[in-house]
Amino acid sequence: MTVGLVLIVTLVAFEALAVSTAMPAVEEDLGGLRIYGWAFSGFLLASLIGITWAGVASDAGGVVRPFTIGLVLLAVGLAISAVAPSMWVVVAGRFVQGLGAGMIPAIVYVVIARAYDEQQRPRLFALMSSAWVIPGLAGPGVAGAVAEFAHWRLVFAGLLPLLAIAAVMVIPAMRGVPAGEPAAGPDRAPHAVPRAVQLAIGAGLVLGGVTSGSWWLGGAALVGGGLIAVPALRSLLPAGTLTAARGLPASVMGMGLVNLAFFGASAFVPLMVTEIRGYSTIVAGVVVTASTLSWTAGTWIVDRYASRVSTARLASWGLVTLTVGVAAAALILFEETPIGWAAIAWGVAGLGMGIAYPCFSLTLLQTAPAGSEGAASASLKLNEVLGAALGTGIVGALVAAGDAGGWQVEALAVGFGLMAMTAAATLAVAQRLTLRAAVIRGT
Repeated sequence: MTVGLVLIVTLVAFEALAVSTAMPAVEEDLGGLRIYGWAFSGFLLASLIGITWAGVASDAGGVVRPFTIGLVLLAVGLAISAVAPSMWVVVAGRFVQGLGAGMIPAIVYVVIARAYDEQQRPRLFALMSSAWVIPGLAGPGVAGAVAEFAHWRLVFAGLLPLLAIAAVMVIPAMRGVPAGEPAAGPDRAPHAVPRAVQLAIGAGLVLGGVTSGSWWLGGAALVGGGLIAVPALRSLLPAGTLTAARGLPASVMGMGLVNLAFFGASAFVPLMVTEIRGYSTIVAGVVVTASTLSWTAGTWIVDRYASRVSTARLASWGLVTLTVGVAAAALILFEETPIGWAAIAWGVAGLGMGIAYPCFSLTLLQTAPAGSEGAASASLKLNEVLGAALGTGIVGALVAAGDAGGWQVEALAVGFGLMAMTAAATLAVAQRLTLRAAVIRGT
């Protein structure tokens, strides 16, 4: 089981790092800078639907079926992007990828909750983070080299054989994981997926509103999207999430905010290195690799100290480090800053995420109702993805406005400042993770 989980996380890592590194080359070939952020936001919005369906399906009928469907959708989306004639088709392919990619991590969380005890989970999160090391070392560099010297289309197509390997090796290991009971109960579970679709539509309207060139059209989309999204979000998240109530709700809320802060900036770090500073996608890949390796180091810090330090304190360490890293990354925009600073700053941000991220995950798994881990994990992953989509959309809107108005550098600086402030504000939520080291030890 552990080998299977590490394999699937390795696959997801290759997909995420390779595509992120290749996207500047896609934009250079096909154009469409104004919708560049949608290649990431569309992926993440589709993930909301995939996550929710996977949570319901894994509680009701086990994990094999939703996991298999997720792999198929991910493959179809990669194929669409590989042959895309325009940026709009790339965005469509990324949407299909998001449906599948949303299902896979949600299923992984369910497997962890049902197949491993609480003492094993910090170590397992560290192992899964370590699964990003090889993709982190090879993925961005290989993807950058392929995009630079061959063609970016091969980055998408080249991931397809890995999906076949994952299906053969992972699915048999998952057959023994039992099904549970939906946490929402029989009345709410059938409505979870329609609510997720409603949430994705509402969030999409909000993101469309902030990227609209028309103030009246954008304002209408923002208001309408909010009215559509907020009721759906409230019904899909645990009670008390939006107010960060102690325990499980705080873990879900904190996960959303920390992903907003990190991924809102992360999607645009390669763009800063290539478009603003004029370096190649290979250099951008090195910067992404630095954060991947430091993220892994952060998770091993959590594994070492989880038995002695409270979850709230560990999360606070990570959030402070993340805030410093995101703020420092904005200095990449200045010509006087050595390009090596990009790897250092983003490495610091990755270290902060490596410490903070598993703290929110551990709190949720420790408090999820027995047999309903699918619904609880779906709530966590849903808010995680929504936060990343909103962060990417906010910074993407600033970049689009800056590109149109000739102040792109200033727009990126404002965006990174907002993401750093979000990371700092999440410190208040981290204090509401009440589980202590004794709980992690199982005493």
